[in-house]
Amino acid sequence: MSNPERADDAAGQRTIETEAVSSVSQDVGQSALSFEQLYEQYATDVLRFAYFYLGDRSQAEDVVQDVFVRLLTAKPDLHTGYEKSWLLKVALNRCRDLWKGAWFKRVVLGHPAFELIPGPDVLTERTEKQAIMSAVNSLPASFKEIILLHYYQGYGISEIAAMLEVPEGTVSSRLSRARLKLEKLLDDQSIERGGKEA
Repeated sequence: MSNPERADDAAGQRTIETEAVSSVSQDVGQSALSFEQLYEQYATDVLRFAYFYLGDRSQAEDVVQDVFVRLLTAKPDLHTGYEKSWLLKVALNRCRDLWKGAWFKRVVLGHPAFELIPGPDVLTERTEKQAIMSAVNSLPASFKEIILLHYYQGYGISEIAAMLEVPEGTVSSRLSRARLKLEKLLDDQSIERGGKEA
């Protein structure tokens, strides 16, 4: 086989691969966005959500992979404007599954990550963020989900209600109770830190 024939075969193979990817990309329900566009636009949001929920980067990356594989395999009927909420709902369900797993509770929650010691101003800011995330992670799952969706992803009450398939009143109630519980947890942590320093 001469070089021009190999080039033609390679070009033909690339054309077939490109057609296969574009047919998969275009078959994402009624959404105007292709698979690649959905990934580009929302992968970081899904990763951030999963990381806040699980507190472990590698597990969060696995969730992102699972969500987008599900998008490819399930080929859901996504309507324009609702893509992110479908992706986050799938991520939420996957995070719930992982959180319930005994391995995750034993291994991830039992071993805090080691970090280099930063400067004092960065340390204070990081300590405050860690206290908030620790408090959020200690909330019951139904409260934590609402806090993450509302404050970290910017969804409104009606959008969260549709995503979780619960009445808006339930979302409002959970959000209000979650805020109170979070405030109490943060106050308790502040008191504990104040007692240790004295």
